[in-house]
Amino acid sequence: MQVELANRAAVQKSEVEDTPPSSPPAAASAAEDAPLLPGRGVRRRAVSERFRQRSGSFRRDVGRAAAETFLLTRLTLILLRYLGIGYRWIRQFLALCCYTLLLMPGFIQVVYYYFFSSQVRRSVVYGEQPRNRLDLYIPTDNTGLKPVVAFVTGGAWIIGYKGWGALLGRRLAERGILVACIDYRNFPQGTIGDMVEDASQGIAFVCNNIASYGGDPERIYLVGQSAGAHIAACTLLNQAIKECGEGDASTWSVAQLKAYFGISGGYNLLNLVDHFHRRGLYRSIFLSIMEGEESLQKFSPQVMVKDSATRSAVSLLPRIFLFHGTSDYSIPSAESEAFMDALQQHGAKAYLFLYEGKTHTDLFLQDPLRGGRDKMLEEIVAVIRNDDPDASSQHLVVPVARRLVPEFMLMLARRVSPF
Repeated sequence: MQVELANRAAVQKSEVEDTPPSSPPAAASAAEDAPLLPGRGVRRRAVSERFRQRSGSFRRDVGRAAAETFLLTRLTLILLRYLGIGYRWIRQFLALCCYTLLLMPGFIQVVYYYFFSSQVRRSVVYGEQPRNRLDLYIPTDNTGLKPVVAFVTGGAWIIGYKGWGALLGRRLAERGILVACIDYRNFPQGTIGDMVEDASQGIAFVCNNIASYGGDPERIYLVGQSAGAHIAACTLLNQAIKECGEGDASTWSVAQLKAYFGISGGYNLLNLVDHFHRRGLYRSIFLSIMEGEESLQKFSPQVMVKDSATRSAVSLLPRIFLFHGTSDYSIPSAESEAFMDALQQHGAKAYLFLYEGKTHTDLFLQDPLRGGRDKMLEEIVAVIRNDDPDASSQHLVVPVARRLVPEFMLMLARRVSPF
């Protein structure tokens, strides 16, 4: 009897050794599909493993959020020392609070999507600085490589954050476009030179790595909004100037971008210093952000385009599309008009879309929160689709965007908006 048991054990051992090992994903899949037999608990172990993985991911997200909250709190206290407690600043802060409360029904839904959607990959590292992170919004349709939008958010160079692009990222991802929202250092953590450097590193990451996330490296578009439009335009022009010189060792090229879209941007800082001062962004603070009055020309895209020393760089620029509301009081629409004129005069392909009666935030916030048709979004998507060699993507069925905030709250928010 003992001899027979020993023989059976030897045969079983031989069978185990001769069986090729299965890959970890296959083993996990088999465990998940196996029936839950009495006393076995196979599927229970697989579910438990998934739960532990999600718990670990959640703990990492909480830890990262705590670190970012601490950093932002410290920077806020530093910023308060710059701002002081003035009437204009207090008035703008209270207006911002009221504005945020009125739009809160929509913000809650967008925040839920941002943190819980499987299509959002948050805080992908692209550089060494703490704010060198970007969020990816992946289309649900994973067939073929998707066109890519690299987005630089606004925030008056002070409160910019990659999460502000969640609404735009969601809308574009629904239309089969992969979106990368690039974060960057804000003042006082960094000045405009640091912001441009961060944006350049983020664009380089997108150009060189987006294929691994399902994006098409041959169809990349740069988008900026408000202060982000200014930062992105400076980044684009600086890169073009580098490429006109000798020995440029940059990790990306202007030629990799199909077009630039600027939303409600400011492009001539010399004209905006006093305007911002009257609106509460005091001259001393603004000049600190821009590294002094002597640097205003250096970081004014409109002035850079007119400079004879950079004339050859303008020819390298991709197509430029500018969007602005005529009732924008934060950054007058004349900024986009003058920038387009300067670009066209020096041989660049530039186009301007003016939206009658729209404010600084209508194009980016209120209109998308209103649901239904979004004219600016449709213009951007139309440009991207026209460059698409795959005609089948033209017939992508896109759900009609539903309203996220009641109309009366949108109208009230428009009236109290500090922007």
